[in-house]
Amino acid sequence: MSEQFDLQNYLIAGVEGIVSEAIRAALKNPRESAFLVKFAATSRAASKKRRIAEDQGEHIPPFLIASITSQCNLHCAGCYSRCNHATTDAEPVRQLTAAEWQRIFAEADSLGISFILLAGGEPLLRRDIIEAAGRQQNILFPIFTNGTFIDAEYFALFDKCRNLIPVMSIEGNREITDARRGAGIYDRLIANMEEFRARGLVFGASVTVTTANYRDVTSPEFLGSLSERGCKAVIFVEYVPVTDESKALAPGDTERDHLMHEIARLREEHPEMVYLAFPGDEKSSGGCVAAGRGFFHINSHGGAEPCPFSPFSDVNIRDGSLKDALHSPLFTALRNGDLLLDDHAGGCVLYEKRALVESLIQQNSSPC
Repeated sequence: MSEQFDLQNYLIAGVEGIVSEAIRAALKNPRESAFLVKFAATSRAASKKRRIAEDQGEHIPPFLIASITSQCNLHCAGCYSRCNHATTDAEPVRQLTAAEWQRIFAEADSLGISFILLAGGEPLLRRDIIEAAGRQQNILFPIFTNGTFIDAEYFALFDKCRNLIPVMSIEGNREITDARRGAGIYDRLIANMEEFRARGLVFGASVTVTTANYRDVTSPEFLGSLSERGCKAVIFVEYVPVTDESKALAPGDTERDHLMHEIARLREEHPEMVYLAFPGDEKSSGGCVAAGRGFFHINSHGGAEPCPFSPFSDVNIRDGSLKDALHSPLFTALRNGDLLLDDHAGGCVLYEKRALVESLIQQNSSPC
């Protein structure tokens, strides 16, 4: 597929921008600043690895999303993972072991992957994998958590391993958060934030953006309350509709333009925090960056998927390497075709056009 711009340079600039903003946000935290300055040098070396690989015809994305468990203790309204049957209450079987994830982390490091987002289910249920991630100091691991399993041992681990950054999910105020996530969750999150601040530990917040709340969650009142409690990063995640009834909640161009405008303003006016959007402005990146263009997803059982919202796989990481996964028939077909460039109503183009993704698997191989 021909690119209208140099994708690798675009991704490198994006990574360097995130690291630069993170350093600026942590200036008043000496230990965190020291780690991030060191990580900045590591990240530049990783970018060089990816640039060399690109020049040799091998595209390596800077990001990986790893769902390290499919178990979760909450039943959040509209959860795409539960609707896709990727999240369960019971302890799953045949999930990747901590040793297998350690191998993946080490290979990612060798390839020049700088960020691995740990997700689930609820990732903090897998303390063994979180500890393994903490040992891979060349990679930054944002951990997307509901916050209910953060205890004294985790606070100690986050203090020891500064490459582990908990990102707690919050929907706005108490009423909105508890309505979606369960009674008492908001107060638990606030208590966690206060403890992080008291210990001088960095944490972030993840906010699901919908057509109903996009103005509220970008308001000075909400973001100011997070900043006052010590939050250093806010990641806005666009809602992906999982039922026909919820399609109206998916952000469209109007909401996305508002979000990107507000993020630009916030970065200028409030450098004490880092602001990111996922999937963000796909137009500026030449289309969706899933399927290995900018990132891909590994589920808890090892299936390599285009992204968490597109749970389709034709290769399992147990059977090969990350490079093998990047060259899977499905990923290759998606990157070489036009589907990632298609317009869509909102949320995720691959989820919206999942029938086409399934047809690509049927054309090339059997799903995992």
